[in-house]
Amino acid sequence: MMVLTDRQAIISELLRDKSLLSVDYLAEKLAVTTQTIRRDINVLCDLGVARRRHGGVEPLSTGGNLAYGSRQVLNRNGKLLVAKAVAEQVANNSSISMGIGTTPEFVANALLKHKRLRIFTNSLSVAQIASENVGFEINVSGGRLRNQDRDMLGNTVETFFESYKTDIGIFGVAGVDTDGTLLDFYDEEVRVRNLIRSNCRQSYLVLDHHKFGRSAHVRGGQIQDVTKVFSDRKPPDEIGQMLENSDAELIICGDGDAVGTRIEGE
Repeated sequence: MMVLTDRQAIISELLRDKSLLSVDYLAEKLAVTTQTIRRDINVLCDLGVARRRHGGVEPLSTGGNLAYGSRQVLNRNGKLLVAKAVAEQVANNSSISMGIGTTPEFVANALLKHKRLRIFTNSLSVAQIASENVGFEINVSGGRLRNQDRDMLGNTVETFFESYKTDIGIFGVAGVDTDGTLLDFYDEEVRVRNLIRSNCRQSYLVLDHHKFGRSAHVRGGQIQDVTKVFSDRKPPDEIGQMLENSDAELIICGDGDAVGTRIEGE
């Protein structure tokens, strides 16, 4: 997984809210030379996070989800916090269904010090990361490969997740609407996510705070339907109230606020 410098991560975050950032503005804001900023811009453009413009940089426009390279690096620190908190809640010897997306990838990496996990996934990236622990049993679905996203969808994937009852299901989401509706970009993504949730004993929704209020057009369940919600920051008040009035547990994963158990089952 590509690791950005803190400065490059800041630039990628600034691009979320701006149509154009000038080199001079970034150099002054980050207290470095314009030459340094240009090198950072080159890295972000090579990753598909941004596009060069005369005198600056702009975000890539997209009609759907961001490119895989962009999603891998955006809000990396928040995803790391979420992944660490999730790992503290997972016992050794657990069986885990893991969905697609970059945040589950961060979780897979955070789980590498665990022992004897059994992982079921339709994400090639999750499987590759998890394979670094030789004590893990990894089961990968078949299905239609989405080359750029490095995951699989289709009837074969749905049958795969229907075949197992796991201890924990871990999945992300494209966005959360203001009424708590979980949103994705494709019907197949929603069906697979719902199958993971309905075929596990505990369901963990993992997301960074940018997903709150983010637009996507396929509806699939409510945020309060899961067992636990992990986020790097507090959600909007109305969503926080929904969770407070439900059986779902909200875990804020920043600044030592994450509450969880230590690794069990030694």
